[in-house]
Amino acid sequence: MINVGIVGSGFIGPAHIEALRRLGFVQVVALCDGTLDQAQEKVRALNVPHAYGNVEELLAHPGLQVVHNCTPNHLHAQINRQILAAGKHLFSEKPLCMTPEEARELVEMAERAGVIHGVSFVYRQFAMVRQAASMMRAGSVGRLFAAHGSYLQDWMLHETDYNWRVDAALGGASRAVADIGSHWCDTVQFVTGRRIVEVMADLSIVWPKRKANVAGNQTFTQESAAVYEDKPVTTEDFGSVLFRFDDGSKGSFSVSQVSAGRKNRLSFEINGSERSLAWDQEVPQQLWIGHRAQANQLLTDDPGLMNKDAADSAHFPGGHIEGWPDAFKNMMAQFYRAVQANAMPENPLFATFHDGANVMYIIDAIVKSHQQQRWIRVEA
Repeated sequence: MINVGIVGSGFIGPAHIEALRRLGFVQVVALCDGTLDQAQEKVRALNVPHAYGNVEELLAHPGLQVVHNCTPNHLHAQINRQILAAGKHLFSEKPLCMTPEEARELVEMAERAGVIHGVSFVYRQFAMVRQAASMMRAGSVGRLFAAHGSYLQDWMLHETDYNWRVDAALGGASRAVADIGSHWCDTVQFVTGRRIVEVMADLSIVWPKRKANVAGNQTFTQESAAVYEDKPVTTEDFGSVLFRFDDGSKGSFSVSQVSAGRKNRLSFEINGSERSLAWDQEVPQQLWIGHRAQANQLLTDDPGLMNKDAADSAHFPGGHIEGWPDAFKNMMAQFYRAVQANAMPENPLFATFHDGANVMYIIDAIVKSHQQQRWIRVEA
């Protein structure tokens, strides 16, 4: 069994634990949170053996091999440094860090440490996304013409929707683009096999001030007697981005956290010289295949109908529902196969620190493009 520690137990920490337990050869032995009391409360709820109140104590846990960093954004870089310095394999929530400089540093540290390193870009692990990438690699889509799409949510729709992600000091200089646009960029780069190298962005703040609950309760909760205070907003709620791939093909995408009725709609369309592919995360088991001279197709995630190199990402016969938690398990399975082998794969299917840094460079270029109102080259 591989012994794992988790740092952070908010929304995403328990999702990591649930996915790891489904693998069968990984055990979560310890959890660390902001205080020992918080950690002890969480280990009781999640049935984890050991609780720690700081990262140093967690890293000293006997036999610990891998650590998952599931903390808020502003803590990612420093905690990732600590884990790498301790020589542990590391799986980090996205974003990898807050700045391009930190991204470069962490990639170098991970390479020097010789550990397995991964970043939580989960959408590339859906069966139909893997199928789309396989079709691109096989040449069945033809020459890439364009890619476009969006990632739309509504959890920041109201003026009273507020949590730590709105504060640039805690969430970063970008919010919607960094939080969800990062997923779109990673997913589409994975499917196309191309890199985004230039961007032109237009970002928008729809609530220049938001009302934060004085009691500290986060968004999603509706309290009739709540007392609010105004907080200035400096991070975007919505954004549109034109981009160019490294092969000269082009595309565009929009991100929004204020689109009423859209809960988690990451969607993309790839247009090639032979056919088009389209996928929507809210209908994840269907891949639309568009043709010019014959009827369009809807492919479902039946392993028997998928390309052989993607079929292992669907685990049940066709018609059995698989979704986000199953993609999350796929991501963990890919990462832990590398941990078992104690070697980074030559072409890993999971996102590595290199991919995490690449997306940080794209986000940085998008922010600069909006500020300077011009095309910006993405750092190599």
